[in-house]
Amino acid sequence: MPDDIPESATIDYAELARQIKIWGQELGFQQLGIADADLSAEQPRLRQWLQRGYHGDMQWLQAHADKRVEPGRLHPGTVRVISARMDYLPGDTQQIAVLKDPQKAYISRYALGRDYHKLIRKRLSRLADKIERAAGTPLKQRPFVDSAPVLERPLAQKAGLGWVGKHTLLINRHAGSWFFLGEIFTDLPLPVDRQPQADLCGDCSACLKVCPTDAFPQPYVLDARRCISYLTIENKGAIPEQFREPMANRVFGCDDCQAICPWNKFARPTSETDFQPRHNLDNRQLLDLFNWSEAEFLQRTEGSAIRRIGYQRWLRNLAIGLGNAASDAAIIAALEKRRGEVSDMVREHIDWALERQRQPGRRRRRKIKSS
Repeated sequence: MPDDIPESATIDYAELARQIKIWGQELGFQQLGIADADLSAEQPRLRQWLQRGYHGDMQWLQAHADKRVEPGRLHPGTVRVISARMDYLPGDTQQIAVLKDPQKAYISRYALGRDYHKLIRKRLSRLADKIERAAGTPLKQRPFVDSAPVLERPLAQKAGLGWVGKHTLLINRHAGSWFFLGEIFTDLPLPVDRQPQADLCGDCSACLKVCPTDAFPQPYVLDARRCISYLTIENKGAIPEQFREPMANRVFGCDDCQAICPWNKFARPTSETDFQPRHNLDNRQLLDLFNWSEAEFLQRTEGSAIRRIGYQRWLRNLAIGLGNAASDAAIIAALEKRRGEVSDMVREHIDWALERQRQPGRRRRRKIKSS
């Protein structure tokens, strides 16, 4: 969409854009930016990434590829995208200490509190309502939060919220990368932000080197099939054996590439109570979580992103963590007890864990580095 759209005589688009950013901050977003809807430059990169199979079993990424690079196909009438970021870093959760303790369960920081989707979508919907009231006319607008074919990081980069780093996540020079993104697609011809942040990764390759499963075939490219976040969350089947030992105690997601990033020294803890850890998930023993019944799992993950993987995959992931833990008679007993209660897929992982637990004194290859 061209940038020289004639402005309405009744709407001051520049003033409205200024107000949108103020309203967004009042709603709890740390930063907002406005971009045009032209993502044609991303099409070759996305096509090549899909052709290489780096999306794994996430077939929806391929099924709606055209909508990802053409926002107007996803939401007809879209000429601008309002991108917003919201910090989610909890306070001092001692996550590195948890990662280094093989008896404890490491859960990705974004999943320690309540699921972010509803919170951010509700805030974006309120912002969209404010925009429509200010415009004084019905608008074609729609909020998105990581639940539709949206290339949110390139859009946020165009809107000036940061740059896509070598680990493929968005980095902000003033806030690091511990934040969620959300968007409002709109037909309002707002002025776009023309001060994108430069790529400041430089010669640093810490995120690439620290990855436990070598999921980056090259800078700025992720092979999801090797990524622990994909393996523990998106993957519905067995986790390939070659990745089980490097997973160590990571049972839901992985933060290594972010935790080691130098730019995260600028990250600030969130003030959102919904993003604070619940049920002590930031400091729990693997065995405690493995002993949850399905009813306990459903009750304690209500409103959490963790629930989406279901109880069986939860046990699958924990079984791998227990297999990587120090040999312990209590762990062996728990694995043996659970073995007859689970699916064949989970039983495979329990058997793998039992074999390792019965080999006291074995050496582990664990690729962990402190941030």
